[in-house]
Amino acid sequence: MQDLGKKIKMLRQQNGWSQGDVARKLDISVPAFSKIETGVTDINLSRLEQIVSIFNISVVELLTSQTPEQNIVRADELKLAKSKVDDYAAQILTLQQQVISLHEELRRVANE
Repeated sequence: MQDLGKKIKMLRQQNGWSQGDVARKLDISVPAFSKIETGVTDINLSRLEQIVSIFNISVVELLTSQTPEQNIVRADELKLAKSKVDDYAAQILTLQQQVISLHEELRRVANE
């Protein structure tokens, strides 16, 4: 619960909201919200749905251990990997064309 609380705190701070702002949105007291952020209070499904609605994210995004910054880094890593795969695919295509050309040339030489 502490990791979830830290994630909620980070999202709150990224939005520039105080604990009071989020507590009002959740219709709870500031101390009650503080307990959510510190992991003292377990969050039920209803409260979880309220929280993701306030931050406009999915439950999965909230419950994953990665921060939004880590997700950006991961997306960049995936783009780089895709680029490398695309480059390798182009190299393979070129090599395949060269093999076909060499094979055709060998057949031509053998037929002469």
